[in-house]
Amino acid sequence: MAFRFYERARSFIHAFRGIGTVIRTQHNAWIHLVATAGAVALGFYVRLSAMEWCVIVLAIALVWITEAVNTAIEFLADEVTRERREGIGRAKDVGAGAVFLAAMASVVIGLLIFLPHILARIEQ
Repeated sequence: MAFRFYERARSFIHAFRGIGTVIRTQHNAWIHLVATAGAVALGFYVRLSAMEWCVIVLAIALVWITEAVNTAIEFLADEVTRERREGIGRAKDVGAGAVFLAAMASVVIGLLIFLPHILARIEQ
C-alpha cells in the first residue's frame, strides 16, 4: 500500500476527535484538564528546567494516555453489552485502576519537582 498524505492527515482528524470525545464525555478528564493547566502554569511560574519539564510532560501524558485507554475500554465494553457482567466489570475496574495509579504517580512527581521550587520561594 502506497503512502498517501491525505490518508495520514485523516488519521490525525480521527485522533483529535477521540481526544475531544474523552474530554467531552469523561468527568475525570475535566479534573485532568484542570490539573494539566495548573501544572503547566506553575511550571512557568517557578521556571522549571528543561529536564523538569520533560518529567512533568511525561507525567501529564501518562495520565491522559491511561484515561484515553480506559475510556476506550468502557466504550467498547458498553458496546458489547449493557448488562452487568463480571468479566466486563473487572476490565472496567482495571482500567479505572490504571488511571488512578497514573494520577497518583503524577501527584508524587509533581510534589518532588514543584515542592523544592515553592519552598525556595517561601524562604526568600
